[in-house]
Amino acid sequence: MRVCVFAEPHRGATYDDQLRMARLAEDGGFEGFLRADHYRSMELEGGLPGPTDAWVTLAGLARETSRIRLGTLVSSATFRLPGPLAVTVAQVDRMSGGRVELGLGTGWYEREHTAYGIPFPPVGERFDRLEEQLAIVTGLWATPPGGRFSHHGENYRLTGAPALPRPAQRPRPPIIVGGRGPRRTPRLAARYADEFNLPFRNVPETAEAFERVVEAQERIGRGRDGRAPLVLSAGVVVAIGRDDAQARRRAAPLHVPSALPPEDPVIGSPAQLVDRIGEFAAIGATRVHLRLIDFHDPDHLELIAAEVLPQLGPA
Repeated sequence: MRVCVFAEPHRGATYDDQLRMARLAEDGGFEGFLRADHYRSMELEGGLPGPTDAWVTLAGLARETSRIRLGTLVSSATFRLPGPLAVTVAQVDRMSGGRVELGLGTGWYEREHTAYGIPFPPVGERFDRLEEQLAIVTGLWATPPGGRFSHHGENYRLTGAPALPRPAQRPRPPIIVGGRGPRRTPRLAARYADEFNLPFRNVPETAEAFERVVEAQERIGRGRDGRAPLVLSAGVVVAIGRDDAQARRRAAPLHVPSALPPEDPVIGSPAQLVDRIGEFAAIGATRVHLRLIDFHDPDHLELIAAEVLPQLGPA
């Protein structure tokens, strides 16, 4: 099982906080450090010291780490234009030596859009924009050296783009598409992505989402066309401890009212987290993203590295 750390800096974390966690994750043997791409905390109050831009942060981490994979889970298609996004991610991939992954979704949290003056169209249009962004980003990265890429869509028009800079990874950095949408999300993942992620739901709900994605792959012939099947991954909210009291303390922030939908956290012992990861493996997951809440609790990360990772076998 491949295991990544997932962090939420919009709850309140500086760049230095994120660098510290990424280095701890790298030293602890985790495969990746992926972060949310949000500009506001989900709670009504809090979120200090304020937001850090995801791709600016990842560019810094790319130069200050050496092995761990880096990315977003996920960037919102409402935040950036697709051409500049492709340029940004390609440049950060170069800066990292080929360790970057792009998670891309529709965006859903209206409050952060209104707070920072970002347009927030209806959900149907957001899905339309996401589909075009996926087509543009993958199209730019697939354009051969010296070629030009154009796209004339309902939301975006590119004419003669030189598709530079080029990412370090070939054929391109991995793309993650995730979410709970029952129709368009599986179709977009099957067509454009390398990984499908269902974040922070229980095992039966995750299994249903995986089934929809597998069916979407079969409908378009993915696997028969030479492309690898999608990696299936799950997100797991984690609050474990060396005893029950420590686990409950780490779980306390989960009880604060927020805009997040219901989640299914693992609160308890390292053995309980190992069991949950095993349940996800049984339904087809080969990668998990563990969401840790507190950037100032390095013991939590170190506990998982010492008592959970060794029980999961090779990645």
